[in-house]
Amino acid sequence: MSRPARGARRITAALAGTAVALAGALGAVAATSASAAPTSSGDSAINGFRNVGYFTQWGVYGRDFQVKDLVTSGAAENLTHINYSFGNIHHESLECFVANKAQGTGPNGSDGAGDAWADFGMGYTAANSVAGVADTWDQPLAGSFNQLKQLKELHPDLKVMLSIGGWTWSKNFSRAAATAASRENFVSSCIDLYLKGDLPVIDGRGGPGAAAGVFDGIDIDWEWPGTNSGLEGNHVDEENDAENFRLLLAEFREQLDAYGAQTGEEYLLSAFLPANPEDIAAGGWNDPRIFESLDYGNVQGYDLHGAWDPDLTGHQINLYDDPADTREPSRQFSVDTAVQEYVSAGVDPAQLGLGMAMYGRGWQGATSSDAWGPATGAAPGTWEAGIEDYDVLRNVGTEYYDATLGAAWRYDGNQWWSLDTPATVAQKSAYVRDEGLGGAMWWDLSGDDDAELLDAVAAGLFSGPAGPVDPGTPDPDPTPDPDPTPDPDPTPDPDPTPDPDPTPDPDPTCGDGWSSGAVYTAGDVVSWDGHSWRAKWWTTGEAPGTTGEWGVWEDLGTC
Repeated sequence: MSRPARGARRITAALAGTAVALAGALGAVAATSASAAPTSSGDSAINGFRNVGYFTQWGVYGRDFQVKDLVTSGAAENLTHINYSFGNIHHESLECFVANKAQGTGPNGSDGAGDAWADFGMGYTAANSVAGVADTWDQPLAGSFNQLKQLKELHPDLKVMLSIGGWTWSKNFSRAAATAASRENFVSSCIDLYLKGDLPVIDGRGGPGAAAGVFDGIDIDWEWPGTNSGLEGNHVDEENDAENFRLLLAEFREQLDAYGAQTGEEYLLSAFLPANPEDIAAGGWNDPRIFESLDYGNVQGYDLHGAWDPDLTGHQINLYDDPADTREPSRQFSVDTAVQEYVSAGVDPAQLGLGMAMYGRGWQGATSSDAWGPATGAAPGTWEAGIEDYDVLRNVGTEYYDATLGAAWRYDGNQWWSLDTPATVAQKSAYVRDEGLGGAMWWDLSGDDDAELLDAVAAGLFSGPAGPVDPGTPDPDPTPDPDPTPDPDPTPDPDPTPDPDPTPDPDPTCGDGWSSGAVYTAGDVVSWDGHSWRAKWWTTGEAPGTTGEWGVWEDLGTC
């Protein structure tokens, strides 16, 4: 669900020619290191930069885009965070929920809508599973949630976030944030559902703790507090939304930290940040106080123009302002203008990611390769008129690139498409470095099957001087730190165990004997067949040692 944003800045019609000319443009973009001091957290980063990608709930259907595709394309190697999108807010309880109810039409179409089947119900074959193991009919967690859990097994530093809202499901944010009681209840419900993993039982799947360990935090995608520029039917309180939004984030931060104190984990909180200065002001998005609650936010760097203006081609991803834009100033946007709205207000640039697009927006009936020319309407798209995946567009017509604007487009004599390309990604990566930003973000991962754009951002950010994000040491416990004992002798305190091997004294975690009739949730420890075993998620009836490397039971060793 890409978001129809409001407006764009125009790009100077300097033609860089075909893809051959792009190579020179790429080389002309300087990449300098950011001077900002590192920020430390339980975050994830590669070479000091985040790289966040949205994975859509509905992409597993017509697009046939599975989590495993991130492995086969190599995309997962270049991602630090995945935002699973989206979670909905119930129109009556004002809580996070999951259900199997199709999205309807009109202002009430999102009421009660959800896709539990895609989330945790759909069974995967061995061929399309990350682990190469087929789901069974009786396992409590299947679907994309289980596939994401398997992906994290392959990439332990990868963080998976549950993104709430989006263009279609932001209707009830304002009501959920309206009072202290509603905020507390809403946040608690999201933690219970997604972090504790207490899923409803639907068609035999789910149950208490079934999704524990899938998600590392929450991403807030409220479009948009305090303004009516969101979807028709959204609840909006123009007077109070901004303050209630700030308080909602503070409530999330408080409850996430409290839950983390119980589990020993550090849970993340992020947000999707608007580019339109009017939306920024209406929601208080650039108030530095909200970034005391957020670990980071990602600035919308796309949808700056589109076929909602059917008669005028133009740029939707331009980095800089375009003085050739013929539209009124209030409808002219650029990525840099948006970023400066936050930085100039006092937001730490290391907490900002720059959003980029794996799709284009386009028009047909275009009579010129120059931007801001006439058109007859939205170009045909595979899934929606006026929108097409990067995978398709990279082969359409001739590619043009203007480094003065940080914009690229393709034109075939009829269709005119604005899109990110390896050239713009290289330039924007340099911009991220120059401005001391924390990294990049992508909507959405299904648009680039070969991970070409992710490779481009990796080339720009993941080598050379490190960026400003210090992920800290998210999991310092697995091996005892010898530093406190400068002269640790053979092993710290070997007396209690004659064989002080892998981990300190496994005996206390031996646990009760496994029972076939008992229910176990993530973290439960049992003994079986002379070994100690820890449950990774909800299970019953699965004997330890029989579920394989990717199964529910982790072998802790002999006991």
